[in-house]
Amino acid sequence: MTTSPIHNRYLSNQEDLGIVAVGFSGGQGKVGVDEGPEVLIKSGLLTQLHTELGYNIHGDDKVHLYPELLPKSQDDDPPYRGMKNPLAVSAVTRRIAEQTYEHSRQGRMTLTLGGDHSIAIGTVAGVAKATRERIGRETAVIWVDAHADINTPEDSDSGNIHGMPLAFLTGIAKEEREEYFGWIKEDMRLNPRKLVYIGLRDVDKAEKRILREHNIKAFSMFDIDRHGIGRVVEMALAHIGNDTPIHLSFDVDALDPQWAPSTGTPVRGGLTLREGDYICESVHQTGSLVAVDLVEVNPKLAEDQMVGVQETVRAGCSLVRCALGESLL
Repeated sequence: MTTSPIHNRYLSNQEDLGIVAVGFSGGQGKVGVDEGPEVLIKSGLLTQLHTELGYNIHGDDKVHLYPELLPKSQDDDPPYRGMKNPLAVSAVTRRIAEQTYEHSRQGRMTLTLGGDHSIAIGTVAGVAKATRERIGRETAVIWVDAHADINTPEDSDSGNIHGMPLAFLTGIAKEEREEYFGWIKEDMRLNPRKLVYIGLRDVDKAEKRILREHNIKAFSMFDIDRHGIGRVVEMALAHIGNDTPIHLSFDVDALDPQWAPSTGTPVRGGLTLREGDYICESVHQTGSLVAVDLVEVNPKLAEDQMVGVQETVRAGCSLVRCALGESLL
């Protein structure tokens, strides 16, 4: 039995926790983020979730690298619509969607450890499909990140797909070819009205236009400075409504580099660890959380390797524990 007193209204097996550990870095260009799940697991995160929070762990501590899905060489995966590594990212995220779907359809909480944020194409798609089938409801997504990750392929300056997942998930970016994300069907999509951002502070010009045109609810660091984290979370949850399952997708670069320096695209002026924990605690307390992603821990990126990696891993573990029911009292 879990230690949390919160009853989850959308999970039939709320003591069960499905784990998907994804060692994938193809959505961006910096090495090391594929090692993130391994360091989180070696730090004892899954043991803590079992022994301290009382979850029955499903899946194992194996980090999936998906070598059988990857093109044999870069020449076999040329850019398409400006996207880098499109075949690799599409194939891997499709497999991730199958894995998260399998956990979620059984009514258990699903935790995915990444990997870069492109993996959320798979996590959100799989959970959304399972939730629609199981309880007949669409899923809301709370995206905690310094970046909006909603560029279309044509608008992206870098071509890195970790900056595009929400464009494909919402259908703002469309593709018919199966091998290039055409596998994302309507029952896997995210309603833009059920998407809420928290912590934005580095948003591309094209993304700002998309957010305005589609009336997507977004809270930047300006809003957090103005209202405080408590009020921002209240407004975010009010926008979603209290009748919708929630998928929390948390990029550690939402935290200020003081708290999470070992990540690929750090931006100064972010959330404190306490603010990040508060978001996770508050979402857990709704009783509506059905899935959690933690992404972009990169143990190879920190000025002070030992301290920087330890601080980032410690922060990541704290966020996950808070989302899954750890509380101060």
